Amino acid sequence: MRRLLSTLFAWALLATGGPAWAQDLLARSVHTSEFSRAEVLVHAPQGVRPGQPLWLGLAIQHQPEWHTYWKNPGDSGLPTELQWQLSPGVSAGEIAWPTPRKFPLGELANYGYDGTLLLPVPLQVGPAFQGSHLDVALTATWLICRKECVPEEARFNLRIPADGSTAAHTSAFQAAWAAAPQAVPGTDSQLAADGSDLTVRLSGLPSGWRGRALEFFPEIPGLVQPGAAWSQAWEGSTWTARVPLSPYRSDSPATVPLVVALADPPGQGPGLPGARLEVGVAGGWPAPATAASGGLSPALEQALQANAARAGGGTPTGGSAGLGLWAALLGALVGGLILNLMPCVFPVLAIKVLAFSQHGADHRSHRLSGLAYTAGVVLSFVALGGVLLALRATGEQLGWGFQLQNPLVVAGLAVLFTVIGLNLAGLFEFGHLLPNSVATLQAKNPTADAFLTGVLATAVASPCTAPFMGASLGLAIALPPAQALAVFAVLGLGMALPYLAASWVPAVARALPRPGAWMETFRQLMAFPMFATVVWLLWVLGQQSGIDGAAALLMLLVALAWLIWALNRRGRVRLVLGGVAGVALAAWLWTAGPYVTRLHDDLATGTPTAVAGLAWEAWTPQREAELIAQGRPVFVDYTAAWCVTCQYNKRNALADTQFLQEAATRNVALLRADWTRRDHDVTEALARLGRNGVPVYVLHAPGRPPVVLSEILTAEEVRSAVQAL
Repeated sequence: MRRLLSTLFAWALLATGGPAWAQDLLARSVHTSEFSRAEVLVHAPQGVRPGQPLWLGLAIQHQPEWHTYWKNPGDSGLPTELQWQLSPGVSAGEIAWPTPRKFPLGELANYGYDGTLLLPVPLQVGPAFQGSHLDVALTATWLICRKECVPEEARFNLRIPADGSTAAHTSAFQAAWAAAPQAVPGTDSQLAADGSDLTVRLSGLPSGWRGRALEFFPEIPGLVQPGAAWSQAWEGSTWTARVPLSPYRSDSPATVPLVVALADPPGQGPGLPGARLEVGVAGGWPAPATAASGGLSPALEQALQANAARAGGGTPTGGSAGLGLWAALLGALVGGLILNLMPCVFPVLAIKVLAFSQHGADHRSHRLSGLAYTAGVVLSFVALGGVLLALRATGEQLGWGFQLQNPLVVAGLAVLFTVIGLNLAGLFEFGHLLPNSVATLQAKNPTADAFLTGVLATAVASPCTAPFMGASLGLAIALPPAQALAVFAVLGLGMALPYLAASWVPAVARALPRPGAWMETFRQLMAFPMFATVVWLLWVLGQQSGIDGAAALLMLLVALAWLIWALNRRGRVRLVLGGVAGVALAAWLWTAGPYVTRLHDDLATGTPTAVAGLAWEAWTPQREAELIAQGRPVFVDYTAAWCVTCQYNKRNALADTQFLQEAATRNVALLRADWTRRDHDVTEALARLGRNGVPVYVLHAPGRPPVVLSEILTAEEVRSAVQAL
């Protein structure tokens, strides 16, 4: 009751034009979970004015034994990220990170904070700022861990009055500023890479520290092994240390920003105030270990090089981000060619084979058909890529094959292939159902028919991610729009190239048998690939909408077939049976249609394997982070029901008994990230790996960069990846 009265009082103040502090109080939001409590604090002693100090800060109160991470999280973890939206004329600076603590975990260690923490951020108010208040919108994300890890996200909205003082949290900000490391010139300080160690010599540190143990925090992730044993000593006023370099280091900076502070600070919260230096590196760095990762297969060496920088949060030195535009175009071309071998494309190719037979020795028709089919494929890939880029630009988290994440699209394709299959089987002719002007379109304009066949081929082929396509598509999403669309266009060209080449080579036409009665048999035979595709689409829909959704669609297809059969009758029989079938179809659409689009509950959390005690678990960011924090390696299978390559790998390489036994022996956790339905978390995880479609296979090990395997797996490759642990 007291809270209700307080809320009503605050609203009354707003409704009557109450004071600015009441509006600010009401606008402030607080995020509370079972792991932490977070809110945004304001320090504006002179109001919001150009040239006057203005600070905002994210305050986090951790539950006992839980911690969040510094800008360099150490062996695992993620730093807190703040994304600001401010009134025009105001900009946010970087986080003034307090000195962190070290959290050992076996042979690993993390850098972060527990207890109560404030991350202050300075704001710059420019002359362009106008208005009676400053509107602030903040999206904050942080990873909070104990033995398990939970990613948290919160959105805050504030309205800060421009006039007057907002300094209710001065003591909290003063404590945060006091905990921040102080800059030290360290003129004679030096770092040097000595074999497998980093030798450290720091001068200019506070005199009260001499003879005491310090902690060493490099700001660049992935340079050293945070949890490894290291040595330190004082030589007069100079502090020295030997810190083991990370065997997976990917960066070789000329200058290293770092923080040192007294070790093992008492209590909770930030560490004791430290000293921050930017120290030059004498001599050179040894070659990164990933450049010569002896003992691994070439595929694993390439994968390690492609992912080495990800351990440090930087841009990968290989993989998709290391590809040039020309390499991406070449990968797209080869990937498009391989798409023709995918089972999902076979039904459409069957239609084109039939078209070849119908053209016979008419070279001109062959060539026009080839050009039209190519145009349909290329333009469809460009259009699909353009839609994907446009939606991602608006903030939508989508990836390649996104259209089949929508049950309506899956159902629509099932209807289309059912109609095509019934036509090929001879149940009906389009000329009996449609007006003559429409029914004779194919005969009058076969070029348009070939173009539409190319569009259909793209719709069915796009969910497949062939080898060479994954990295190219991942890069395309990050390229400027014109270059990205060029990658999509070349992908379509690669898919259409075999048919285009065949249509322009007379030898292919001469090799085909002459038109005759055999064509009717061949046409009916081609109906079965269409029906097989419908079965696959029904299975995909079942993964999205459950057994009820698949059954509802199947009954819709039966009613549709009944309607088509009835409309193909003659006279009054056609009118009566067609009317009854139409009413039945409409009634079923009304009653059972919602089951097709209704998403069912998540899949079971465990799928047993052939090895006792080992099962595939459902992937979530929380589960992956929890397992890695426990020191367990994690193998993630990014898959989807509509991805035929995924299903092939699942039933072959990933079902290999030796691979599963190796995983069980090395305590590797198996996680399956299902992208059959649209999933924001899976899309973001793929983007961090430089990928934009499935399949993707990743092996995570604590303290090591993720290893991305090839799209078409072999049992030997996955076994080698696990054995390399």
